[in-house]
Amino acid sequence: MAIEASWLPDGVSATTAAIIVLSSFFTSALTAAFGLGGGLALLAILGAAAPPAAAIPVHAVAQLGSNASRLIIQFRHVAWSIALWFVAGSALGSAIGARLFVEIPGALLQGVIGVFVLLTVFGPKPKGFAPGVKTYFATGAASAVLSMFVGATGPIAASMLRVAALDRLKTVATHAAAMTGQHAIKAAAFGIIGFAYAQWATLIAAMLIAGFFGAIAGTRLLRIMPEKTFRTGFTAAISFLGCYLVVSSILDLV
Repeated sequence: MAIEASWLPDGVSATTAAIIVLSSFFTSALTAAFGLGGGLALLAILGAAAPPAAAIPVHAVAQLGSNASRLIIQFRHVAWSIALWFVAGSALGSAIGARLFVEIPGALLQGVIGVFVLLTVFGPKPKGFAPGVKTYFATGAASAVLSMFVGATGPIAASMLRVAALDRLKTVATHAAAMTGQHAIKAAAFGIIGFAYAQWATLIAAMLIAGFFGAIAGTRLLRIMPEKTFRTGFTAAISFLGCYLVVSSILDLV
């Protein structure tokens, strides 16, 4: 038991760690199969399985690895004039969000995660953005502030790119570049404000490895599983987790 505890963060059992690592595999497969959704699913699972204050910092590093892998593969297709302005805005937004993050109680943070998950599933879809430098910068800043609290803001960047008149390869590659930059800045911001990444290093490494193999599996999954069936199951699972987080937060606060 002592050996087991030596590599696990405080408050995380071996069973919980296994669930998190397996979730990294399956959520990475989801992203590889459908383009979006894996980050949100992993956030919901981390929010339910990990201590609330650790969910988003750990999620940031896991998503940094996932998006960096896609960026390396699609590097030559990136529209840097968009990605760099988005990342510049993200630097400002992360600085603002980091200041606010430390002042939010853990139970309230858990509730915010749950509400965001449910809104993403059932709420209105973000409307299109007018393309331009100001929009890319402002979207990066606004999503970075939000990302410090709710983690998975990839759909916001995707909505921005839909109206940027890019082809499919450039859209996917630019999204990967934008989110890699944002998650890198966010992960660094959490380190600066004192999150103990060292305690999570082994578990994060296992998540990154699982995520890599999940991406490979996701490509195969796309060929054999009907999209309608997969999305129905995903919606049900994510809705349950979102409700769990909100109810748990309310009970803790009350």
